Amino acid sequence: MLKSLIVGSLLLPLAGISQHTRGAELTLKSIDRQRVRLKDYRGKIVLVNFWATWCGPCNEEMPLLVKEEESYRSRGIIFIAASVDDAESRKQVPAFVSRNQVRFPVWLGANSGDLDRLGMGLAVPATAFLDQQGHIVFRVTGPTHEEEVRERLDWLIGSRAGPAPAALVKHLDE
Repeated sequence: MLKSLIVGSLLLPLAGISQHTRGAELTLKSIDRQRVRLKDYRGKIVLVNFWATWCGPCNEEMPLLVKEEESYRSRGIIFIAASVDDAESRKQVPAFVSRNQVRFPVWLGANSGDLDRLGMGLAVPATAFLDQQGHIVFRVTGPTHEEEVRERLDWLIGSRAGPAPAALVKHLDE
């Protein structure tokens, strides 16, 4: 059975959906074409946002992520923007990064298989919040909101004594 990747309101073909794992392994290329690996950030709290230049909700969400990264950078939180742009649309990434003043790492080459493997659902934007051991603790499918980012990051950097925020927030039906 052929499944689809939902991107904003656009459907893309997706091969079979596999079981999702809690481990977060991702190897892509940086915007300057260097190999980058999520596991190199173990020991840090990481927010990974999957997005595309042509995705309307992604374009609306990125300024929020830029603002939040500026706020959380001094607390050691790492933000990563993982683009799902294909070879053709990837040419637009540098202009997107410049226009949005993205100062955190931008990775290229993410795809539906990566989203599936990380249990991110079938939509972009999608945001994963990882603890220091590299486990995905929280997921937001669809555009995330300021309070969702802050609530999850504050819980991860805090004592974790209180109840955790919802592990999964869905803003898009899949």
